[in-house]
Amino acid sequence: MKHILATGAATALLASTAFAGGADLSVFDWSGYEDQGFYGAYMEKYGEAPSYTYFGSQEEAFTKLQSGFTADLAHPCTDAVRKWVAADLLVPLDPAKLTNWDAMLPKIKEVDGIVIDDQVWMMPFEWGNTGLIYRTDKIADDQISLQLLADPAYQGKISIPDAASSAYALAALATGNAVNYTNMNDEQFQQASDYLRSIHPNMRFYWSDAGQLDQAMASGEVEMGWAWNQSELNLIWNETPAKMMRDVDKGIATWVCGYVRLKSSTASDEQIYDMLNALSDEASGKYIIESWGYAHASAAAFQSADQELISTYGFDDVDSFFNGSLFFDAVTPELEAKMLKEFERIKAGF
Repeated sequence: MKHILATGAATALLASTAFAGGADLSVFDWSGYEDQGFYGAYMEKYGEAPSYTYFGSQEEAFTKLQSGFTADLAHPCTDAVRKWVAADLLVPLDPAKLTNWDAMLPKIKEVDGIVIDDQVWMMPFEWGNTGLIYRTDKIADDQISLQLLADPAYQGKISIPDAASSAYALAALATGNAVNYTNMNDEQFQQASDYLRSIHPNMRFYWSDAGQLDQAMASGEVEMGWAWNQSELNLIWNETPAKMMRDVDKGIATWVCGYVRLKSSTASDEQIYDMLNALSDEASGKYIIESWGYAHASAAAFQSADQELISTYGFDDVDSFFNGSLFFDAVTPELEAKMLKEFERIKAGF
């Protein structure tokens, strides 16, 4: 009887897996990451894309998950992982089931938040810069700086993300406190907050969707924006004269994001790891480098992708890329709470 029951259970499991639709997998993600170029192997197997729900910031995503929102996978960045683990929102990943784990850039796997206490909590996916993108027909290369964002001549002409962590990273760079970004003392925090207040009068809007910024910069409504690599690439492809300031001395930030398995997940292990393995394979990496302007966790992707693009974005020297900028790491919980509260006051004009 035990043998019959076990066989019946196995048959039922196989049937369930065989008839699982691609959309049965739910992903909580940033807008745009439903792009099927990221997970071609998953599409080949399941014939349809996962179902997606979107968030505009990590703070928003965390609040929604704590309020009971459920999904199978989510896409935070490494600076959020420790907080999500502490809140019991995640389950660890099995590196033995991540077929591309050993082929990932070693430097990426060392980033805080990927592995915590010898357990893998995130599969790294993409990485890149947050930097100051500007209209080159409006601002000369030798004029651009983070301090220029506060110049009254640019009233109504700038935009930064509607996210406290990103805003304070910008402010830490602008005030010379980047080395203390994750644990600023009261004086350094005040300097950063004063900087954000100084640029607030010039704000056209605080963006929550990168496409909103891209459109505003393309039209000339906005002339400077603190944004991601993808925005620079989108503007260039749309023949907008724009580029990102990559002078390390003037200020640029680096981040790594990836996929985590939520504790609320109901999808099978097979479907979860099929998606993670599709996202992390070489084809996905080549696509994101060439089509989005971001780097990828796959070392092999750096061999097959357009070498000129890799050089343009500075990905050809991973160590220099990481070491030459402010790196987004988790800030202390106390500092994060202060950032969130003060950023809301700044946006409100106080």
